[in-house]
Amino acid sequence: MGKLFGTDGVRGVANREVTAEMAYQMGCAATAYFGQHTEGQPVILIGRDTRISGQMLEAALAAGICSAGGKAILLGVIPTPAVAYLARLIGAQAGVVISASHNVFSDNGIKFFGGDGYKLLDSVEAELEELLLGGLEKLEKPTGAKVGTIEYRTDLAEEYIKYALSTVQGDFKGMKIVVDCANGSSYAVTPEVLRRLGAEVIVLHNEPNGININDNCGSVHLESLQAAVKEHGADMGIAHDGDADRCLTVDENGEVVDGDHMMAICALKLQREGKLADDTLVATVMSNIGLHQAMKKAGIRIEVTAVGDRYVLENMRANGYVLGGEQSGHIIFSDVATTGDGLVTALQIVQAVAQSGKKLSELSACMVTFPQLLVNVRVKSKAGWETNEAILAAIREGEAELGDAGRILVRPSGTEPLIRVMAEGPTAEVLDTIVGKIADVVRKEQGQD
Repeated sequence: MGKLFGTDGVRGVANREVTAEMAYQMGCAATAYFGQHTEGQPVILIGRDTRISGQMLEAALAAGICSAGGKAILLGVIPTPAVAYLARLIGAQAGVVISASHNVFSDNGIKFFGGDGYKLLDSVEAELEELLLGGLEKLEKPTGAKVGTIEYRTDLAEEYIKYALSTVQGDFKGMKIVVDCANGSSYAVTPEVLRRLGAEVIVLHNEPNGININDNCGSVHLESLQAAVKEHGADMGIAHDGDADRCLTVDENGEVVDGDHMMAICALKLQREGKLADDTLVATVMSNIGLHQAMKKAGIRIEVTAVGDRYVLENMRANGYVLGGEQSGHIIFSDVATTGDGLVTALQIVQAVAQSGKKLSELSACMVTFPQLLVNVRVKSKAGWETNEAILAAIREGEAELGDAGRILVRPSGTEPLIRVMAEGPTAEVLDTIVGKIADVVRKEQGQD
């Protein structure tokens, strides 16, 4: 067994790569690790999305926790950020989410939050891996009254709803909003919160059946949301991914407002309110050049991190920044949340529209997006690509062609057998040629899966 944890926990095909046996072992290891820091019985929350494999992995995780003497609290289907919030709220030692986020239904994953609501540091994940890869047989198995227990607390979703409502001021009366729940974990929560705030809500893709999560819907398939916003004459549309830790929006014209534009809107709002710490926004290397230009014009500095909301958050926590995120819609408001929260993000954008008296398209015009092209190259192996001379030469050739008018970014996916080739520049035609050449070399050198 090799390295388990990627950029967002463990992820793979359910029952083949992410198995019940693995989940059981992870439950044991997590209970042993987090139990070191409490005198009483360690308590671990488990939440999941709507995938058919979620119940299998939930049962196995809970069994592992009980086997190591812990208490497993099962939250049922609930958004990822709710698990982070509830772990803090009830004083649990950790929270676990069973989800593969935006991936197809046949995939699943397991990711952890500490009792403080934050994702685990790399060093903590390394210790968990060490337990999983050779230390479990050394663990003492409790017997008798010390065997662990399971508690079912689907009622705790209401506490998360109350929390989400507390993150905004005023109401959304008079607003018509279309919500795409991706047939995922937000299918009940987000529409309920918006309705309590007074909005008229039209809901799409909120009938999960175990296999339709992210199926031509949600934040990676916005077409039906765009059409519905125009059809209903809505003020805006909101789309989540399968576990609802991200959010993308659609304006009243059916145009996509991505994470870069949403960060720009929120950064400018916070700056006007005197709440943007050090006039700084944290973004990843994937954010568009247009965001950098818009923020520079407004006197806002951008800190750039590696891809992954965990790295954005690490920078924010280290420096006291309050806003950061990714183009994909993982946005963190650290004054109210410990992780990317799709519902909190949606509420912040709706509030910005409601308070401004402007349309979302007008707010989104605060930045202009440069043409960007991303090609995901499925490969047999990601190993060694960064030192492959043929790939490096293709990248250098593309950079020379773009000059100062754009940039190229090539990176491996942290969760899938993909190498991502991205470029920004003056025209789509130029980018198509440059990215196509690099992608062809990557396929040839790394093998096409």
